[in-house]
Amino acid sequence: MSIGLYIHVPFCIKKCLYCDFISYPLSGRAVKSYLASLVGEINLYGSALADEDKIITSIFFGGGTPTTLPAGSFKIVLDAVRSSFVLTAGCEVTVEANPGAIDGAGLAGLRQAGVNRLSIGVQSFHDRLLHVLGRVHSAEQAVQAVQLARKAGFDNLNLDFIFGIPGQTNHDWRETLHQAVEMAPEHIAAYGLQLEEGTPLAQAVERGEICACPEETEITMYRDTIAFLTAHGYSHYEISNFAGPGRQCAHNLLYWLNRPYLGLGPAAHSLIKGVRFANDISLAGYSAKLSREEYPVENKIRLSAADEMSETMFLGLRLTGGVDLDRFYRRFGRRAEDIYRHEIEGLSKKGLLEMSAGHLRLTAKGLPLANIVFREFV
Repeated sequence: MSIGLYIHVPFCIKKCLYCDFISYPLSGRAVKSYLASLVGEINLYGSALADEDKIITSIFFGGGTPTTLPAGSFKIVLDAVRSSFVLTAGCEVTVEANPGAIDGAGLAGLRQAGVNRLSIGVQSFHDRLLHVLGRVHSAEQAVQAVQLARKAGFDNLNLDFIFGIPGQTNHDWRETLHQAVEMAPEHIAAYGLQLEEGTPLAQAVERGEICACPEETEITMYRDTIAFLTAHGYSHYEISNFAGPGRQCAHNLLYWLNRPYLGLGPAAHSLIKGVRFANDISLAGYSAKLSREEYPVENKIRLSAADEMSETMFLGLRLTGGVDLDRFYRRFGRRAEDIYRHEIEGLSKKGLLEMSAGHLRLTAKGLPLANIVFREFV
C-alpha cells in the first residue's frame, strides 16, 4: 500500500492573527528536542510497518513554519525517511515556506536535501492587508522569496493567497491575481479567509474593531479568481487550487481522494487502513512518549464503512472533476447513487450538483456554496 507522508513542523516566528493551527514559539532547545523525537518517530514506524506499507508517493512539510528550522534539518529528516521508507521515483517533496523565514542559503539547503516543490505563503501583495493578517513579511519580501526560489533551482512553486480579508476590495484582489500570474508559478492556491473562533482576527471582528468582508464581495472575488486564472492557462482542479499542466499537488490529491497518509510530528493526523489517529499536540508530551519508544498517539478512531463512504463523497466533491462513481463502487461494492439518492436528487434540483461522464460534481453555482453541499453527506 503506497501512502503519503505529512510532517508537521510546529514552530513560528510569530503566529498569524487568523491562524488556529498548532504552533509554538521558536527556540533552539525546542527545535533540538523536536528533531530528535521526529527522527525517533520515523524509525519507530519504519521498524513496525510492513514493507508494502512503507512506499511513499509524496512528502509534505507543513506547519507552523517549516522554514524556521535550521537549513540542515531537512537533510537529517529526509535521510531518516529514506532509511525507513521507500520513496517512489519522482516522489513529490513539498515544504511550506514563509517569505519572512527564507534566504538563499536555506533554499539551496532544501534543494540539496531533496526538496523539489516549494509552497510559499504570500497571501497578499498589499502590505496593509498583510498587516491585518498579522503576517511577518512584506509584499516586497514575497517577491524576493519567489526570485530566490527560482535562483535556488525550484521549478515547481505554489503560491498561497487569501481573499475576503477585512478591508480588501475587489480591485485589491484583482491586482494580487495579476501580479501572481506575472510571477508564473506552477501552482496557485486561493483561499477564502476563515474567521476561526478564538483567533485574534475573529475576536477583533466580534468587538467591531474591523469589519468582516461581505459575503457577496467574497463570492465575487472567488468567481473572479476562477475566470482570471483559467483564462491564463491554470486548470481549476480543486475548489481552491489551480495548476499548470501536470502540476497538480500530488500530496493534497491523496486527501481529496481519501487515500492513506501517515502524519508525523506534534498534532499530525493520519489515516491508515481505515483508522484515523492524531498525535499528542504538545511538544513535551510528543517527545516524552517517543523517548520511551512509544507511539505519540493521543486518540484513535476506526472508521465505519459509512464513515469512509461519507468522507469519500465530501472530500471528492472538492475536486472540480468530482467523485468518480465507478471508483466509488469498486472501493465499497455499493453505488453512491443508491446510498445518497435523496441527497443527490435534492442538491441536483437546487442546481448545486450534476452528473457528468460518470462523475458527480459541483456545478458552477455549487462551487461557492460547497459547504452547504458537503453537510448533506456528513
